[in-house]
Amino acid sequence: MTTTAPQSGDPAIPSAQQGVPAGSYSPFEGGGLLELVNVLLKQWAVVLGLPLLAGLLTGALSLLVPPTFTATSTFVPEIRPQRALPSGLIGLAGQLGVSLGGEASQSPRFYAEVAESRELLERVLLSHFADPRSSRITGDSVTLLRLLQLGGRDSADSVERGVRRLRKLVGVSVDNQTSIVTVSTDARSPSLAAAVANRLVEYLNDFNTRTRQSQARERRKFVEQRVADGEHDLRAAEEDLRGFYERNRSWQQSPQLVFDEGRLRRQVEIRQEIYVTLKREYETARIEEVNDTPVITVIDPAVPPHRKSRPNRTLLVLMALALGGLLSVSWAMSAEYLERVRRKDEALYRDFLGNLRRAATTIGEKFRRTGKLDTKLK
Repeated sequence: MTTTAPQSGDPAIPSAQQGVPAGSYSPFEGGGLLELVNVLLKQWAVVLGLPLLAGLLTGALSLLVPPTFTATSTFVPEIRPQRALPSGLIGLAGQLGVSLGGEASQSPRFYAEVAESRELLERVLLSHFADPRSSRITGDSVTLLRLLQLGGRDSADSVERGVRRLRKLVGVSVDNQTSIVTVSTDARSPSLAAAVANRLVEYLNDFNTRTRQSQARERRKFVEQRVADGEHDLRAAEEDLRGFYERNRSWQQSPQLVFDEGRLRRQVEIRQEIYVTLKREYETARIEEVNDTPVITVIDPAVPPHRKSRPNRTLLVLMALALGGLLSVSWAMSAEYLERVRRKDEALYRDFLGNLRRAATTIGEKFRRTGKLDTKLK
């Protein structure tokens, strides 16, 4: 059989032995899934070892992290709705997170904000709890600030640090549909977490009793003073009318006296109406002095949790395995790519290594200069 040699004008057919120009090929071109599996099998030690090593290290480090327990308490404040608004409108607004049913200081969100206020957190920090580190049955009573072991330059700085730390350990959420407030606290000890949550709700109820009731007392005192003033004005108007009758026994005979009598009588009626209205308001204020403070109804008091909330070692190990697997596959593919580049184009491979060394050297020089500058500034 005869073969026809390619003419000078025909395009040349590259052979496997001919060099391929840099940038005109792909190391994994045409391989598909089979070539990917082959690359992973060649680097099986890295593909399997790196995820396992990451999982083992993550599991070991998670054992060094002390467990955190979360205790939860729920309560609902009593809200007296305004009668001027329909109950359906109040319920719809509550689902949207808008309070139309009463004063803003009676809403569940108000109590949620108060629970995280500095005044209540400082009071909880300076209150005493059973020391979970004590081996005694009853335990020693120490302040929460001391249990947190935050240090500080002085007592004020310690309290400031304690408030910031406790804000991170305390979480408050509100269900807009049911108006239920949930208070959760984190601690290293289950009993301490439950005690702090219950103490916080207790102090919140105490704030409700003292502060809100004092407002009702001030309103009652104001109305009481107005009643006394109204009674004094009424008596003065009655005395003026009585004096008029004593001085003018035949006042019906004089048009001027009839006019004066009508004016004095109207003054008595006006003062009497004001006095009766103030008296009713005074009786109402006396009742509100007792009933005006919304009652906090504790639904579920906090109990010591049996299971820790953090760290979730299973999730951490699974995440480490996934991340290690991704890094190992990337490593295997990169190593195979560089190996094929080295075999097909030695000049390109050397240029890559040279650029990599120069980049590493430049970065190292910048870090050293930054370190020297910081040393001089210090």
